[in-house]
Parts: sequence; structure tokens; C-alpha cells
Amino acid sequence: MGNMATDIGLQPPRPSAIQVADPGAEVRSDREIILAAIERVLCGGHYILGREVESFEKEWAGYLGACNCVGVASGTDALALALKATGVEPGDEVVTVSHTAVATIVAIEAIGAIPVFVDIDPRSRCMDPNLLRAAITPRTRAIVPVHIYGQPAAMEQILCVARQCRCFVIEDCAQAHGAAIGGRKVGTFGDAAAFSFYPTKNLGAIGDAGAVVSNDGTIDARLRSLRQYGWRERYVSDEIGINSRLDELQAAILRVKLCHLDRRNQKRRTIAERYCDALISTGAVSPYAIPDTTHAMHLFVLESNMRDSLAGYLSEAGIATALHYPIPVHRQPAYVGRIAGADRLPVTEALYERLLTIPCHPDLTDEQVQVVCERLQAWSEPTSPVIQPPFHRSQGALS
Repeated sequence: MGNMATDIGLQPPRPSAIQVADPGAEVRSDREIILAAIERVLCGGHYILGREVESFEKEWAGYLGACNCVGVASGTDALALALKATGVEPGDEVVTVSHTAVATIVAIEAIGAIPVFVDIDPRSRCMDPNLLRAAITPRTRAIVPVHIYGQPAAMEQILCVARQCRCFVIEDCAQAHGAAIGGRKVGTFGDAAAFSFYPTKNLGAIGDAGAVVSNDGTIDARLRSLRQYGWRERYVSDEIGINSRLDELQAAILRVKLCHLDRRNQKRRTIAERYCDALISTGAVSPYAIPDTTHAMHLFVLESNMRDSLAGYLSEAGIATALHYPIPVHRQPAYVGRIAGADRLPVTEALYERLLTIPCHPDLTDEQVQVVCERLQAWSEPTSPVIQPPFHRSQGALS
């Protein structure tokens, strides 16, 4: 599987370190049922777009409360294909945020569209809907809100602006499996939504995998064509498509893991509650509790004025940390100076000096969580402490 710690930018941990992510632990705990799913595929004799993919598509759509799901090869492909299927064309503008994985921007540019940045809300860290209208021009075709870290964006306000400006909305749900607004799962609000099943996600495959969900039959039909050479009839390309098919093996594994997603998400939130309690009065800031939303807690990202010192302090106790992300997209070397809106992101700029990700995944033991809590409780910043309601006191739908 390679070095997943290196893949997601962790500090080099001690051999016994408490890891930020440990997808191998989930595989080990579910080893027998995963092997049984793999054996089912191996013996089934159908390896591309077979029963496993079809079944997973139905099960994932059903879990979310969506009408349609199309399995594809990766989360990046999912977003690119969703944009294209909704009608975004080369030269169209797509409004999104710089506070995201670079894959969001890669997907937009992959279809020839032009990304435009708006700033984020400092509490949710998601797209600030109050800034959205000013970023929309006659060339704007779509809006891509990112449910960063598993926190739902303000979809009602974003959709209101989108409807008034006649823009499509494609949700980037790569980190938000099981997140919800008022009990309704994210991925069901926009015209379409893209999911990644990268191994470290809340619902992760053993390799790359992705999916697009929608409630529109026309979008669904076009997605199924685009993911396989533009075919509607086999070997007949009605339009230019690509090869981006969810693998049967990955679909079978995802079906097994889906059965445990809610339970594992709940454990993530329980761990997050303990961290928030531990951080009270330390000067570091926990994720804010956004009313009427259910956080998927893909990542627990705190804020600290002494971020680097805190990371070193935790490392001394064998606690690995990460930066999600080290620099925002608009300051990445490949994107500097060429994306509109990059000069109007003060909240994003300030946030990136303070972010620190600490371990918060469902395979942590109680003892490991206690070690992290004790270390956090002993931390103190030489500034006035930030007192805020703990994450779980006002979070809603955590139990």
C-alpha cells in the first residue's frame, strides 16, 4: 500500500507514534470480510463494471438519499466529470475556494474551465456565501463548495445565490462521507456531488476510487457515458469521454466498509468531543460547532498561534501531526499569480499560519486518545485563552 504517512504529509513519526491516519488498521480489523469480498470478485468472472459496482452505486446512493450514483476511478475524476456532465465547458468560470486539496483545482482545469477563488468563513472554514455574488461574472457557470475536513458548507445560502445567478452547484464531498445539514446528507443539495474513496477517507478503498451522485437522470446518463469513452452504445462514442471506471474489487471492498461507516464516524466525533474538552483554556482553538450540521470529522484540525511549537511538543510524546494543508492552492508554485480572486483571501491567508491536524480516526485506542488529551491539557499558549463552547455541546446529531 506504500507509505500512507508520507502521502498525506505527516511529520516523520517514531515507530510507536500515534498516527494521524492509519488505513491499514481498518483493513486488519475487517480482514476476513474484506478477503471474502475480494474472493467473491475473483471467482465471479466479471471484473469491469459488474455486479459489485452496480450494487455499490445503489447502496451509496441509498445511504446518501440520492437518486443516482456513478462509480469512477478517483475523486479527482469524479469532480471533473460532474462539472462536465452538468454542462461546464472550456472557458467557463468555476467559483471555489483556495482552502482545499489541490485536486479540486486540478479537476476544474482538467476540463478546460477557469477556477476563481472566494474567501472562507473563519468558523466553518468553508466557502463564505456572503462573498459569492461578487465573484460571479457572466462567464461563471458553476460553484464548487468544499465540505472541508467533513464540515458541511452553508449550502442553503450558496444555493440561493446559485439559483439567482443561474449557476450549477457541484459539491466537493471528498472529505465529508456521512456529514449532514439538518439530517440531510451532503452530496444531495447541489446538481451533483463528487466523492473520493482514497484509503484515508472516512469511507476508503484500498487504492483510488470515486463516485458522482445526483438527483437528475439526465446528468446521471451523461456521467455513465463520459466515464467510458462517451459510449451510450458499446463501441460507439457519441461524445469525447475518458476511461474512469470504478474497479470491481474496490467496489466490493467499499460495500463491506459502508456497513460500518456510521459507527466509525460516531467514534470520530466522540474522540473529537474529548479533544475539545482537553483544549478548553489552552489558547488553542477547536473546530467550531456550526448549528444544525453534523461534522463527519474526517480530520480534527485545531488552530494555534504557536502551531509549530505545539507540533513539536506533541511529537515529543509520540503524537504525529500534519498540515492540511502546508500552503493554500493560490500560493502553490503551479498556481501563483494566475487565478482570479487570489488577492482577496485574507481569512484563508491568516488561517494557514495556524492550522494543525492531530490524530482523530476510529482505530485509535482509548489509551491513545487519553495520551493525546493529557498532552493537550498540559499545553498553554502565552496569550489570552480562547474560551468557546465545546464541539459536542452544540453540535447536534452526534449521538
